[in-house]
Amino acid sequence: MVTGADGFIGSHLVEALLDAGASVRAFVFYNSFNSWGWLDSLPRERLAAIDIFPGDVRDPNGVREALRDIDIVFHLAALIAIPFSYHSPDMYVDTNVKGTLNILQAARDLGIERMIHTSTSEVYGTAKYVPIDEDHPLQGQSPYSATKIGADQIALSFYRSFDTPVAVIRPFNTFGPRQSARAIIPTVITQILAGKRVLKLGSVHPTRDMTYVADTVAGFIAVAEADAAVGEVINLGTGFEISIGDLIHFIAETMAADIRIETDEQRIRPEKSEVERLLADNGKAFRLTGWKPAYVGREGLKRGLEKTVEWFKNHNGLGTYKHDIYNI
Repeated sequence: MVTGADGFIGSHLVEALLDAGASVRAFVFYNSFNSWGWLDSLPRERLAAIDIFPGDVRDPNGVREALRDIDIVFHLAALIAIPFSYHSPDMYVDTNVKGTLNILQAARDLGIERMIHTSTSEVYGTAKYVPIDEDHPLQGQSPYSATKIGADQIALSFYRSFDTPVAVIRPFNTFGPRQSARAIIPTVITQILAGKRVLKLGSVHPTRDMTYVADTVAGFIAVAEADAAVGEVINLGTGFEISIGDLIHFIAETMAADIRIETDEQRIRPEKSEVERLLADNGKAFRLTGWKPAYVGREGLKRGLEKTVEWFKNHNGLGTYKHDIYNI
């Protein structure tokens, strides 16, 4: 089962699991529109192969029912937008911390074979040293990252206390088709596709390790298949660093657009909340699972960006995304 299957990474993971021959239950967020998120964009025959379970990770009873007859659970469901966490932190505690606890309790009681919990590189905060390995100190620089730290520690505590077979994955900044407009790459792509050449953006000096979604998904599957990953925290990143400003110009170059950046104050994080630098050490992932990214360095980033731009051009990106407002 994949929680958060209706989201960006979750929907890609569902497809990859189907391709690998797995029987997949997709736990999607219940809503009155009966929307299954990005799964609705899949071909009908592919969608028919998925067992859809609408629910809410905040509901322990629904979670328990969803996990019946499941061997492996990939837990991706979470609130992830950092700006929204500034004014609605209660929602982040309920979803990210209590939601994870509900998954863990059900996994323990039902004897799940493997629980893959999704963390984030944001838990490290601004790098104290690079590349960042899994022993780097944790720093909650936003309510979002604080709740993810809490969720990670609860997951690991279940392994240590009850021998629940948990592995924690820490993806660095994943990008690709279907990513929400709250992220930098879709923000830039959709503004350029809309004909804008003066782009409204936030801070451009921080650096990030951008990981193409196909690599992230391959990492999830590799961790699920590796017995050595149980009880471990594992980074998924490329080991290549680029500033947001350079990334923006790289996207513009890929799209053959001459752009200028204009600072939009509402998009800038509070000074002590901004994570200035993220760069992954992915050696542990390779040692324990054999995983290594295929989209590496500037060339790999370029290939990933080209695929992402192509998707936005061909999948009604401007109709789906509100490119003219600040998406938090």
